[in-house]
Amino acid sequence: MTTYTIFLVLIMIVAFLLILIIMVQNPKGGGLSSSFGGGGTQSLGGVQNTTSFLDKSTWTLSIILLALILVSNFAAPKVNAVDTSSEIENTLENREVQDAPQPATTTLPDSVQ
Repeated sequence: MTTYTIFLVLIMIVAFLLILIIMVQNPKGGGLSSSFGGGGTQSLGGVQNTTSFLDKSTWTLSIILLALILVSNFAAPKVNAVDTSSEIENTLENREVQDAPQPATTTLPDSVQ
């Protein structure tokens, strides 16, 4: 496996985990945290800890994903730009120049002249 392939696999795993963490959260503050303790009546802090964990894990996974994407750019296989430009130059040099069609000349009748 190349380094680039390893980065792609890691990006896919982190993206999947990030999707799972986001799907567990409820946009109105419920989500997984509301299923523990039945809401705001619990004084042990379990709900707040769950919400804090989900929030921190979302930010952590987002930062890891961004870092992996940026680092994978350096591991990406490079295309040799010299070969590409030389292929284009060869194509342009070997292209046949065709004569442009001459515009049709029309003669006006003698009565118009």
